[in-house]
Amino acid sequence: MAKAKDAFRTISEVAEWLDTPTHVLRFWESKFSQIKPVKGAGGRRYYRPADMDLLGGIKQLLHEDGLTIKGTQKLLREQGVKHVASLGQSMTAAPAPTPQAEPAPTPPAPVAPVPVAQQDALPLDAPADSTPPAFSIDLPAPPQGLPAAAPRLIGHAPADRSRLQARAAQIAPLLARLETVQARMRGG
Repeated sequence: MAKAKDAFRTISEVAEWLDTPTHVLRFWESKFSQIKPVKGAGGRRYYRPADMDLLGGIKQLLHEDGLTIKGTQKLLREQGVKHVASLGQSMTAAPAPTPQAEPAPTPPAPVAPVPVAQQDALPLDAPADSTPPAFSIDLPAPPQGLPAAAPRLIGHAPADRSRLQARAAQIAPLLARLETVQARMRGG
């Protein structure tokens, strides 16, 4: 039987809910004085729904948005606990529908990289509902002797086409300079 939304949770239940190790939750408790779980006679922690919402906001800021602990502490001081708690996963919000088992997704077809010259030529007045141009990012191979790991990108790509195009326009001069440096290094 599932617990009520307003029930207290143990640290292992919170860790599972946030997909975060328990030692990280204890560390956050030492860094953020606003996290105050109720402790039982044996020292066992019991988290209230408000504590869990705060932990969800802290996780969002640290792991998803890339803020530092000091930056998150400053945000808590300036904006308050309610603001930070509203940023992340909420325990008190209505539960999301449980997804049905779906077949494994097929990997996307490889996409040819878009040269910098073509990136500069992207139409800025294209309709918002048109599909964005395909592009790929070539990640460097890991050094020899390291265990194989899946490549990952740091940061988030803007979902809005106009923001994506604006960001591409900002990055285009840097890419051109990098290509010039690479050509000089190759002797070409």
